[in-house]
Amino acid sequence: MSDKQHTLKGSATVKGVGLHTGEPVTLTFRPAPIGHGYKFQRTDLDGEPIIDADPDLVVSTARGTTLGKGDVVVNTTEHVLAALYALGVDNCLLQLSGPEVPILDGSALAFVNAIESVGLEEQDAPRNWFVLRDPIWFETEERGTEMLAVPAPGGEFRITVMVDYNSAVLGTQHASMYRSEEFKDEIAPCRTFVFLRELEQLAKAGLIKGGDLNNAIVLEDREGTTKDQLKDLAKTLGREYQEVEIRRNGVLNTTDLKFFNEPARHKLLDIIGDLALVGRPIKGHILAARPGHFGNTSFAKRLKAKMREEDKNPVAHLDLSKEPLFNINDIHKMLPHRYPFLLVDKVMRMDETSIVGVKNVTMNEPHFTGHFPGNPVMPGVLQVEAMAQVGGIFALSKVPDPENYTTYFLKTDGIRYRRKVIPGDTLVFHLELITPIRRGIVHMKGVGYVNGQAAVEAEMLAQIVKDKTPEDLAKEAAPEGKPTKAPVR
Repeated sequence: MSDKQHTLKGSATVKGVGLHTGEPVTLTFRPAPIGHGYKFQRTDLDGEPIIDADPDLVVSTARGTTLGKGDVVVNTTEHVLAALYALGVDNCLLQLSGPEVPILDGSALAFVNAIESVGLEEQDAPRNWFVLRDPIWFETEERGTEMLAVPAPGGEFRITVMVDYNSAVLGTQHASMYRSEEFKDEIAPCRTFVFLRELEQLAKAGLIKGGDLNNAIVLEDREGTTKDQLKDLAKTLGREYQEVEIRRNGVLNTTDLKFFNEPARHKLLDIIGDLALVGRPIKGHILAARPGHFGNTSFAKRLKAKMREEDKNPVAHLDLSKEPLFNINDIHKMLPHRYPFLLVDKVMRMDETSIVGVKNVTMNEPHFTGHFPGNPVMPGVLQVEAMAQVGGIFALSKVPDPENYTTYFLKTDGIRYRRKVIPGDTLVFHLELITPIRRGIVHMKGVGYVNGQAAVEAEMLAQIVKDKTPEDLAKEAAPEGKPTKAPVR
């Protein structure tokens, strides 16, 4: 999956009926700018209000995920959000002419087809990945739901699902998705399912007015259901009675299963759609037992809380005892700095947009002789320099021969000192790209932490420049038109 944000190249429209209202509804996908995320817009209401796709705005999880803000709601959001998320769309405005996303055939396939009909457009901004580094657990005892998020070995997005409804018909089923590319063919076509007893209850409650045997797999795990009972159900649903039989696998003969474990695969689809509410693509493995929309969206809230925590302090759970990504010998090969001006001891981690480096502060450093006698404090300018060197390692890691480049400061902004840094402290720097690297220009924001508290922060603009070789120097020294022999190395 690309590390750049994406939106749609154009607009696409899907028409259908709402599952619960049974009313016609039009859904239009619109391109959206960088950082927009997913938003629903009710074009049928005055002012055309917008609701963010956000787990904090979930107002109901009965037979689907409903978002609400004030009196404005959008029902059954999970299937379309799953399609957008799995296909790598980061930014999209979803315009609706009614309160429900169309149910269509009960799967996400029509949404996938609509998105692919216009294609994706890469945007000039990095994706804001949420990388799982520690396990996150959630369970609901009354519903039997258990969910666990753990780091993925390859840093991809994975889901493994187990469903068990204590039903002789459904039994225990499993489904997995180890690559987002599997979604279109293996997950998107899988339809929602419902037990016949639930269908009767929902119909009598005046719900699922848009439901029929064409947009759900109907399962029957009771014995002795008669044709008269099926006729009564058809009447309650307001549908003409079809000659319906219950197969040995408990599935009504109005449809064939697309996969033997289609119900479990649809539950996986629902999880993707509900977790899309967190607003950031995830790198991690989600394991779910007996999931449902309540558990999914509650887990999404927990993930979002973890994201907020990491945004405040992205190095809070960093294990400094682990083997570093770059040790001091590696750093020597990348940075030209040497004693007493090499101010980075190790780099713990780095990805496409960020880096974490460490500076151990000791009394042996020469600046403590005069700053200040009897009250050693690390100069703020050296804290910023240490941060810049971490940024230099990030920038130089992008070229094949970093030993032949030097990093030069161009500008610093927003420097803030939050607390003293003294001998014995460990400064942990976290830097992120503000804009993509272009023509050697690197624009980053960094924060240095001591014991989990911010000590220094700054925005920095620098440029990496390739050093001149002896041959380059010889050409510059030669009179015009008269080549000079390069010095001996």
